[in-house]
Amino acid sequence: MAKFEQKLAEMLRPAVEEVGKELLGVEFISAGNQSVLRLFIDHENGIDVDDCAEVSRQVGAILDVEDPISSEYNLEVSSPGLDRPLFDLPQFQAVIGETINVKLSIPLNGRRKFKGILEAIENDTLIVTLDNQEFELVFSNIDKANLVHNFDK
Repeated sequence: MAKFEQKLAEMLRPAVEEVGKELLGVEFISAGNQSVLRLFIDHENGIDVDDCAEVSRQVGAILDVEDPISSEYNLEVSSPGLDRPLFDLPQFQAVIGETINVKLSIPLNGRRKFKGILEAIENDTLIVTLDNQEFELVFSNIDKANLVHNFDK
């Protein structure tokens, strides 16, 4: 997550937890008056539409008071879905051995997109194998990442 998104997550996390949900991460897509602030939430029993609406009301009130985004935006609250976005190292740690998609901010060996097996995490570096080759992806260089759902499981 970018610094701005991290700041938003820190501000909104207590409100999400107050209603018994976990804030996985925040995504802000700046597009003029079509901008979107998306929150990904989860719960051990799953997430439904009512959960999303409840969290939306809760964080909406905070966003109205704090006003951290000066432009117009739409607030979306979502479950992580099958292709769960990954925002922090503990979330990556939980999916070691699984296939992930990673988009880097700065290219590594001329490429920014990687889809492979997350083999391990060493300090702040993800070890990802694709095409029988290991790549070391520094966490701070990750722009976006998500789990690739395996329908065979």
